[in-house]
Amino acid sequence: MSADEILSSVSHVSDETEFYTPLPAGYAKGRTKYVVTFGTVMSGLGKGIFSSSLAKILQDKGLKVAPIKLEGYLNRDSGTLNPFRHGEVFVLDDGMECDMDLGTYERMLDQDLTRLNFSTSGQIFATVIEKERKGLYLGRDVQMIPHVTGEVKYRLRELAVASRADVVFVEIGGTVGDVENAYYIEAVREMAYEEGAENFCFVALTYVIEPQSLGEQKSKAAQINLKLLNAAGIQPHIIACRAHRPVAQKAREKLALYANVPMNRVFSMHDCESIYLIPEMLHGAGIDQAVLDILHVQPLVDEQREEQARRTWNGYIGKFRGAAHPITVGIIGKYTTVRDSYASIIQALEHAGTQSNARVQMEWVDSSELTASNVADRLMHIHSVIVPGGFGFRGVDGKLECIEYVRMSGVPYLGICYGMQMAVIEFARNVLGLKYAGTTELDRDCADPVIDLLPEQKRIEGLGGNMRLGGFDVVLKPESLIHRLCGGQDHIRLRFRHRYEVNPAYIERLEAAGMIFSGKAPHHPIMQVLELPERLHPFFLATQAHPELTGRPLNPSPFFLGLVRASLKRSGIEPPPFPAKPAEPLLRSESRSASANAGNLGGSPANLVDA
Repeated sequence: MSADEILSSVSHVSDETEFYTPLPAGYAKGRTKYVVTFGTVMSGLGKGIFSSSLAKILQDKGLKVAPIKLEGYLNRDSGTLNPFRHGEVFVLDDGMECDMDLGTYERMLDQDLTRLNFSTSGQIFATVIEKERKGLYLGRDVQMIPHVTGEVKYRLRELAVASRADVVFVEIGGTVGDVENAYYIEAVREMAYEEGAENFCFVALTYVIEPQSLGEQKSKAAQINLKLLNAAGIQPHIIACRAHRPVAQKAREKLALYANVPMNRVFSMHDCESIYLIPEMLHGAGIDQAVLDILHVQPLVDEQREEQARRTWNGYIGKFRGAAHPITVGIIGKYTTVRDSYASIIQALEHAGTQSNARVQMEWVDSSELTASNVADRLMHIHSVIVPGGFGFRGVDGKLECIEYVRMSGVPYLGICYGMQMAVIEFARNVLGLKYAGTTELDRDCADPVIDLLPEQKRIEGLGGNMRLGGFDVVLKPESLIHRLCGGQDHIRLRFRHRYEVNPAYIERLEAAGMIFSGKAPHHPIMQVLELPERLHPFFLATQAHPELTGRPLNPSPFFLGLVRASLKRSGIEPPPFPAKPAEPLLRSESRSASANAGNLGGSPANLVDA
């Protein structure tokens, strides 16, 4: 029996064959192509940026693409990871808590991804053990090869079937030298053998070092790590060289010779002012054409569509480069020493600034350093403030001092998740006179718990967690600020990651004092957006959601657009006219909404550990 015949018939494992390759229903070998990106030398080089940029170029040509991120850590998802160690937790519409690279894919491709686009070793091993306990391996000793690698291959093919993609982009986290990545690398090697060489393209992202003391670029570390990839059975087709400055031809020649890769497929992916410049950088280097040639998908290219897509994208880049008016936005958080902790906020500000002809500069302020005596001096030169999400005690007092200052002084304010909860507490203390107003997250016995768990959340606390995760619909109050910012839409869809809410028992008193709850859950007493009227403040807006997760370059978040416009006004610049309606409807279809909310109450209390 040939390898092809075995592939098409084997759905379980027995002593009769070692070709354990379970195939999802409807999968046809060769129908889908795969581009796999590996990291070498060190992590954090931008594999997600490269992979998403290349995927976008192919998408612009008319090909259907689907990304997947494979992470080596044993966590089931990213929900319990400390932002200091792994950057922000990005939440998908279906509630999956995942790596920040998924946000890069969503923004670059303008796609809403699902849990099929993200996998960890924890998920892989849990599935293998579950199958073993159910006897699905027919008494075989369960091994890394073929069973664990077989599960990896199954997930890649499962995504191919579900997405009907022409090309699946696979990003393997970390580096080729990481022990936890060995079985991922082996899995894609096996899969390339099974699918055929014409269906796989391997890309190695490496780092070219330039020590200041030497004043020249050194490629030895890159050479050694490329050899590790070769030793694992992977011959890269393309090498992307990361560096601070453009990689010189001499260094690229050494890598081409050492790795046996043509010079025209060894290119420089050096630092630039925006990640959205990378697609044009890849196109200029001819990498997209190389991929078309390697995968033999040239017949799928729609040149007319590509021309239009590039024209639109370059229009955005032109606006970004031409942004004329500098504004300073203060980010008042507790993870400010690690910018990746706020990656989506940084991108959302860029999107909004580009559309508003503003060049946004960010002032990072550690909230734990703010006090009543220094808050005015620290914030006096900024044009607006964002208090982002976070959990736990640390930095809370500083956030409250900040919110009181901007509310009293008229500085534009955007509160996100915890930033909305803190805004409610500050208002209750200083406007309602409830001196001991607080949240039961920090003090279960506080005298006035204006922020608390809702009853339905308390009921599921014993089930392992009660996080409210993923996409939910929000009903907007007519003629409110957020209603106007969203182009007059009555409903929008936002993404959430929290478990505490505004206590319904205090809503009437808060509203009587001037606070407006302008966004609510359709069928529950959950306040999702608040604002102050213009007679009290020029721009004071907060949401329990994370609007930074749904902003896109060509369709910025209304929350951030409003903040940037208010910042321009404070700086003395009249902002450009705000579009009457958003570029795309913000509300998803009812059928999609229903399926996306399935299982959205989950997560673990470990998410709430302070750091």
